[in-house]
Amino acid sequence: MIIVDFEKNHVESAKLIADANYNEEREQVPILPCIDVLPDLEYFASNGLGVAAYDDDRFIGFLCCYEPWDNAFNSSAKGIFSPIHAHGAIKENRRLIYQKMYQVAAEKWVKSNVTYHAIGHYAHESESINAFFTYGFGLRCIDAIRPMVEFECQPCDGIYFEELDKTDVIRIRKMRQMLAEHLGNSPCFMYSSAEEFEGWLARAEERNSRLFVAIDNEKLIAFIEVTGDGENFVTEVNNMCNICGAFCLPEYRGRNINQNLLNYAIMKLKGEGYKILGVDFESFNPTAYGSWLKYFTAYTNSVVRRIDECALHD
Repeated sequence: MIIVDFEKNHVESAKLIADANYNEEREQVPILPCIDVLPDLEYFASNGLGVAAYDDDRFIGFLCCYEPWDNAFNSSAKGIFSPIHAHGAIKENRRLIYQKMYQVAAEKWVKSNVTYHAIGHYAHESESINAFFTYGFGLRCIDAIRPMVEFECQPCDGIYFEELDKTDVIRIRKMRQMLAEHLGNSPCFMYSSAEEFEGWLARAEERNSRLFVAIDNEKLIAFIEVTGDGENFVTEVNNMCNICGAFCLPEYRGRNINQNLLNYAIMKLKGEGYKILGVDFESFNPTAYGSWLKYFTAYTNSVVRRIDECALHD
């Protein structure tokens, strides 16, 4: 096996592998939409950060990433991200192919002072995920999906549900703050300073999203926020919506309010012709992990590794 730089002449062969890998995941998660053309890969042939693998003259894999960005995950480190369509390998010896590719690609990335490495994988592709776990990666983010169909749950008497007008977004500000505080605690440790929270809040309140809320005696007690797209190419199909935030006041948990609110949102969206609902969340958020995977099926697992700073030597 030889590993070379990923270049423009590799794009067509890489597309075939990317398509095959996506269709493998569709066999495990049939609700995933049929997508005729995956995102173009030519961008990755120009940034000099990708690699391709050959077995003699046979193209067997590729591993590419977006341009590095500063302060990855609010750290002091530079980071890269390889989305699910920007890498792939044939089935035969897949784990070894990924390990060999990463060894060469990681050397490039660290030479560019990039010490946070994040790679999205299909959730049911155990060979590639295990290859990266072996090399020091851990799970961080999950994308999950379900059909836009209501599910059975116990009613919650006295609670009613509605969609907020855009002008009423400010009414969930306190719950957004409580969500940010929750994410800053153990085991998430996604802490935001007051200034960072205000910046995030301004962006959240300005984005083109929809808010479904649960109400008890005129008091807003839970919300689910939905957008038209999400974190990967799957979420961009026309008949899909994606949950980008949710919260329930602690004193109202355990009363089936989240489940009924989710059903309400599904009913409304299904009535508008949407057929698929997605959600993304951090795997180390125990509340999200325990809730979403009861009703959604995971189709991506994104893994991360933080390289020790001692690697940045002359």
